[in-house]
Amino acid sequence: YAWQDKHRPRKPRYFNRVHTGYEWNKYNQTHYDKDNPPPKVVQGYKFNIFYPDLIDRTSAPTYRVEKDPESDETVVLRFTAGPPYEDVAFRIVSREWEYNRRRGFRNTFDRGVLQLHFRFKRHRYRR
Repeated sequence: YAWQDKHRPRKPRYFNRVHTGYEWNKYNQTHYDKDNPPPKVVQGYKFNIFYPDLIDRTSAPTYRVEKDPESDETVVLRFTAGPPYEDVAFRIVSREWEYNRRRGFRNTFDRGVLQLHFRFKRHRYRR
């Protein structure tokens, strides 16, 4: 693209993944098996957002979680970087995040790529 288009406001490119899987809790263990599995649930997300032409390279892009006005089961995850990029937002499932790096949490901005990877906490039922 032309040089003058480099600083035109635009949305960033992104590559996202939804991590789904089975939840093998006691109820699902008794009612389902490997041949007849339970329904898949969302277990986490991986967001890779590309900002190659940032004007201010000293400040990293940020994200924030906002309440979704339409639904209580979802939240809006908004990424803000600064010029020439506009904000980009995604609607995700509203659950508590696991912030442990060993459990897959990653929040880095390196070489123009913002990576936000997280999984949801798994709550063990105990009587």
